[in-house]
Parts: sequence; C-alpha cells; structure tokens
Amino acid sequence: MSVVVVGAGQAGLSVSRALRLSGVEHVVLEASDVGASWRGRWDSFTLVTPNWTLDLPGHPYAGDDPEGHVARDEIVAYLEGFARDAGPIERGVGVARLGPGSSGGFVLETTDGPREAEVVVVCTGAYRRPHRPAVAATFPDGIAVLDALEYRNPDQLPKGRVLVVGSGQTGVQLAEELQLAGRDPVISCGRSPWVPRRWRDLDIVTWIARTDFFDDTLASLPSPQARLLANFQATGARGGHDLHVRVLRDLGVTLAGHLDRVDDRAAYFADDLAASVAFGDARYDDLRRRLRDACGDEAALPEPEPFQASAPASVDLGDFGTVLFTSGYRPDHRTWVDFPVFDDLGFPVVADDLTTAVPGLYFCGVHFLRKRQSSLLFGVGEDAAIVAESVVSRLAS
Repeated sequence: MSVVVVGAGQAGLSVSRALRLSGVEHVVLEASDVGASWRGRWDSFTLVTPNWTLDLPGHPYAGDDPEGHVARDEIVAYLEGFARDAGPIERGVGVARLGPGSSGGFVLETTDGPREAEVVVVCTGAYRRPHRPAVAATFPDGIAVLDALEYRNPDQLPKGRVLVVGSGQTGVQLAEELQLAGRDPVISCGRSPWVPRRWRDLDIVTWIARTDFFDDTLASLPSPQARLLANFQATGARGGHDLHVRVLRDLGVTLAGHLDRVDDRAAYFADDLAASVAFGDARYDDLRRRLRDACGDEAALPEPEPFQASAPASVDLGDFGTVLFTSGYRPDHRTWVDFPVFDDLGFPVVADDLTTAVPGLYFCGVHFLRKRQSSLLFGVGEDAAIVAESVVSRLAS
C-alpha cells in the first residue's frame, strides 16, 4: 500500500475519511483497537468537554444533551461509529519503527512484518508517554507507584492512603474520586489553570469556543514549553461540576506543594502551594478578560475567592499504599520515528500545509500542531483535511 495511516484514534480516522473521500487508497494500522487511548481511561472517566464537541467530520453530536458529558464507553462507541466512514483498518498491527526504505519512501517495522509506503501519516496521539519526575524512583519498597494510565478505580489500589502527584485535570479528578471513596488522599499540587464548569447555564467550553482561544497557534504562546501546560482543572463526572483546588480543599483533601524529595519514611513537599494556586488564578483572570472582550458583560466571570489552606511540609509514608503520578505526558514519536523532524521537546515540526522536512511524512492529532484545537475531537478534522489535501497533491506530482 502506497499510503499508510498509523493509528485509529480521532486523528487517524479523520485523516482516513478525508483520504477516502479524495479517492486515495490507503490502510490504517492500529496496534490495538479503534479509540484505544479512550478505552484505556479509568472506569468512571467522562468527557471533560461538553458533548457537542463530539464533532468529527460529517458526524456531529446527535444526542439530546449537548452541554452534558458522556461516559468513556459512549466516547468509544461514537468513534466506532465514525470508523465506519473511514477506510480499511487493520487492528492489532502495531508499528515499532518507521524509517527510510531501501529504495526511497518508507519502511514500517510492524508486528505483522515490514510494510513499505510512499506516504505515511502518523496519528498516534497527542501525548503517549507518561512523565515521571526523577523522585518517582525513590519511593521505598512496599508502596505501589503507578501512572494515571494504570489507574482504574479505588478498589484496585492497595490498602492505605494515596498520594496523587500532579494537580492538572487528571490529578484533581482522581483526588476527588479517591476522597469520595474514603481513601484520604494527599495531592501534591503544581501549576495548573482552572475554570468554573458552567456559567449562565452553559458549559464553560461553550463560552470559550465563542472566542478565538482554540485558534491560538504555537507562535502565540509565551514559550515552546507552554505547550506542556496542564489542562484546565475540570470534570464531567456526575453531570459535571466545579473541580479545582478550592473544591478539593473544601471536600477535605489534603493539599501540598510540589513533591520535593522522598526518604524511607516520608515524602517532603516544597513550600509553594500558594504560589501554584496564584498561578492558576492568574490564568483564570486571563480567561476572564478574554471572555469579556469577546462576549461582553454576559460573560463576566466572578473573581476567584481568596485562597487559604495550610499545607504539610511532609507526610509519613507508613500510612500510604499507593503513589499515583498524574504529572503530565510527553510525545513519544521520536522513540520510533527515525527522521529528524522534531523540536527539542519531541514535537513534530510542520509547515502550514502540514508537510514536514521529509517528503511524504505527515503528522495529525498533535497538540498545537497548527492550533490549540489540533488534537481535539472538534478541531482535528480541520488538520485532517489539510493533510489529505497535501497527500493528494504529492501523489499527483
């Protein structure tokens, strides 16, 4: 096959559909199954953006609750339905390496043997590699150290309290679930933005979509590292509700600063909880101004409440059975794509038409590939159409 799409998530399926509509023969290789990254979320996971964002090309949300938040399995079912509009998918075929072919083009080393292609579109997700700081390796034996991808539910975890490291979107959701399950968690907080869940009966994402926020480009960020900033603290659980550090504090969750170091008996935290909360409040103020400028007084969000909370300098690890790292993800393309098309952080570098420095090699579904929305359910279709157009142009040349 001269054209290969790697990955059958929202990006790969969107590219495949666009190629099919353009008459381009191709195959999609998927290591697991359609929507594998969504299937791997924890049991109670829900869509964090409102249901109307289930808006892949030609398949708008068709339910009766556009401002609600569907459960994990409903997201998977939506993608399975969308897959019927894509091209042929070979499930269970993983790609271990992508390199140059012996006579030009590409060779894909797969679990089903080598494949050659003239064009390859990599659609393996925005972030695939959980980030663990070095301190993760210093916890004593007897404490289970897990990444968020390994978490399913509170009953799965060993007995004892749980230390959640990271206070982004995943961290606050797991800390809340663990608190409601009686696991008395401690959350080690970093710098994360937050939003209210709703304003004037509309989801906050609905309001944000009325601005140009999701059209922000990489060049609009203060630095490339800002691409790694945590997502807004928010949840769609139980119908969706406010969920940020103030909510966790009021729920009784112990808030701490950054995890600094660990020894055989204790975990120690930096004295920076207030600074981290102030960072999140500043990002909230940025959003308040943006909404006010775009939507007027009706979008005038309230000021944040003053923050007061005591934070422990350390906790006795004898009380803990599990440490859950929710400290973000990093791209992993560079570990298996043997071409020099990545920046210092490992993100692919692309032109406006989504071509790379290697003719015939494309990426889709990467955070800020073109815009903030490039990896999102309601935004990836725009990039997929551009990729398909570039592929058609290349095949015709």
